[in-house]
Amino acid sequence: MGIVNRSTFLSIVTSFVVAASFAWAQPVHADDPVVVIKTSLGEIDVQLDPKHAPISTANFLAYVKKGFYDGTIFHRVVRGFVAQGGGMTPDGNEKPTDPPIKNEATNGLHNVRGTISMARTNDPDSATSQFFLNFVDNGYGKLDPGGFSPEGYAVFGKIIKGMDVLDKMEALAGPGDGPPTQQITLISATVK
Repeated sequence: MGIVNRSTFLSIVTSFVVAASFAWAQPVHADDPVVVIKTSLGEIDVQLDPKHAPISTANFLAYVKKGFYDGTIFHRVVRGFVAQGGGMTPDGNEKPTDPPIKNEATNGLHNVRGTISMARTNDPDSATSQFFLNFVDNGYGKLDPGGFSPEGYAVFGKIIKGMDVLDKMEALAGPGDGPPTQQITLISATVK
């Protein structure tokens, strides 16, 4: 193959980026589960990825199916970072959870804008019910393995509808690393 001139190279790169963006907007697999997260700001449809994150997906679905998330809040909303929820009641109490699961952060999925990941403590295998939604690309050097927490945070799905709701959440970020300026309730989570 010969040398590619600059305009041909840019055309190839542009085609690749457009194709990658299109692929990102499509379901991972048509039969992968979709969970509708109804919030006080609107609905978000999240498609889970049981192929790459079987433990995290099964864990999340178990909490969804028993109605655990219904009536909880997004207790941590950090501008330019994440919205975290899935375990706190409106009065600020943490709900009792099932045992923690194994960290699947090395599954090849990345913490990019619009993905859903398992929240955890400093112990890599401590995730239970809490999850977070990425406002921005938080992958390399941040939440993916090798970042500020070397073990990383497990991505197990992506938003396929409701990115505008994600943006509304970010707009309510308070100062620093804490609660939003207005309570954001997770009204219900159901399998579509």
